[in-house]
Amino acid sequence: MLILNIILHEWKKSIRGQGFYKSLVVNILLAIFAVSLAIVLLFIGYSLGGMLERLDNPLTPLQLMNGAMLYLMFLDLTIRFFMQQLNSFNLVPYQTLPIKRSALINLILLKPLINPLNYFTFFIIIPFAIQSVMHYYSFAVALQFVICLVLGTWFNSLLTAFLKRKYGADVLSFLFLFLLIALILWLEFKKHFSLFSLSLAVFKFIIFNPFGLLIPVSAVILAFYLNKWFFTQNYYPEQFKESHIGDKMFQSKLVFLNNFGAVGALISVYVKLIFRHKRTRSILYMSVFFLSYGLVIYTNDLFYTNDGLLYLVSVFITGMLTFMFGQWIICWDGSHFDNIMTQNISIRTYLNANYILLIIFDLICFLLTTPYLFLGIRLFYLHIAALIFNMGVNVYLLLLLSTLKNKSIELSKATTMNYQGTTYKSFLVVFSILLLPLFLMIFISRFTSVEVAIWILTFFGLSGIFMRKQLISICVQQFYKRKYLMARGFREGE
Repeated sequence: MLILNIILHEWKKSIRGQGFYKSLVVNILLAIFAVSLAIVLLFIGYSLGGMLERLDNPLTPLQLMNGAMLYLMFLDLTIRFFMQQLNSFNLVPYQTLPIKRSALINLILLKPLINPLNYFTFFIIIPFAIQSVMHYYSFAVALQFVICLVLGTWFNSLLTAFLKRKYGADVLSFLFLFLLIALILWLEFKKHFSLFSLSLAVFKFIIFNPFGLLIPVSAVILAFYLNKWFFTQNYYPEQFKESHIGDKMFQSKLVFLNNFGAVGALISVYVKLIFRHKRTRSILYMSVFFLSYGLVIYTNDLFYTNDGLLYLVSVFITGMLTFMFGQWIICWDGSHFDNIMTQNISIRTYLNANYILLIIFDLICFLLTTPYLFLGIRLFYLHIAALIFNMGVNVYLLLLLSTLKNKSIELSKATTMNYQGTTYKSFLVVFSILLLPLFLMIFISRFTSVEVAIWILTFFGLSGIFMRKQLISICVQQFYKRKYLMARGFREGE
């Protein structure tokens, strides 16, 4: 009852805060998106059994799911590790009340388990269990299958919280997980080890054995008490050891940027900002993860012959980090915007630093996607054309549109389920960046051809690169028009 009362306090606090109603439009859009996602997942759940049955495989749909379960759980754990936000709330008011410390710890640990996002998979699991599992087996097996997946979700949520609190989601953790995934895939490819066979045996025992659920229940209890043990050692905030991996790796290596004057110094500050704060680090890791999106399109014979689609995907991939970081390019400075405006730094210098940073992001994404060259030299040429368009058109568009936003961002918060700084203007920025090349491609190719349209868009990009000073001047003028509105909005937290 105590935990429920505290959760009720947190809920009232969230809906009574000014931020909830100021972001009402965003909340409505997110609700619409959640309903749409639920409908899509429900459709997938009803179709999944039929798709698995059509495979040329003697195994039943449930057996195929059991074999893939460890893959899915490991993928879920990896995504959660970089995207799941650690739960927290203000302990101070409750520490002065006659409330046991263990009750507060239990609240912190159990609160993420009631997050609705954890149960979106129900829209897939339940239809699949009704149609496929009950069709081949029984209601008891279907029920045990659903309970097993719920317990697996709880285990991943609690284990992720422990790993992030203990080790932190830093660069070394990212590299370790990347190498671990690569090792598993290599062992599977060389047929030294079969995770599918192991998963099939484990989940067959869990789902078909009456006492099989004791295994996931024990795993959830173990993950819960690992978190409890951590909090017994680090209950007070000053005992937490903050990770400064960004400082260790980059502070001494970024000194050379000071040789480039105020622009270099600002870029150095931005690089440190990225690796010091949760939200910017999350965006960095997500961008690297989404670079693999090309494997979905480039390896599909249906899409590979469509140059227009490949070019649009190339624009998206080579500009991934630029789009995700650049849509809030000025909002990152919202909490200290007044301080920047009082420094001996011209607006042109400030925007030049942001421009060069976005160009560097484009080049990094381009270099990271060069392995796609092995899928065909044509992709390499398309990536070059897309890079030029991003550097000569989209970067300036981001700088212009970023002046329309005046809502600051709290950098210490992670990206997942954190919509601070997000307004309807954020959606306008994203849609403008993604839809501009699409509309230009459709319009130009209607009168000429796809190849000519790609050449014209590349020419636009080259023109933007050579006209950098003139286009930056336009961005400077727009910044001056919006300067005081942005300052007021950042100051008031609008």
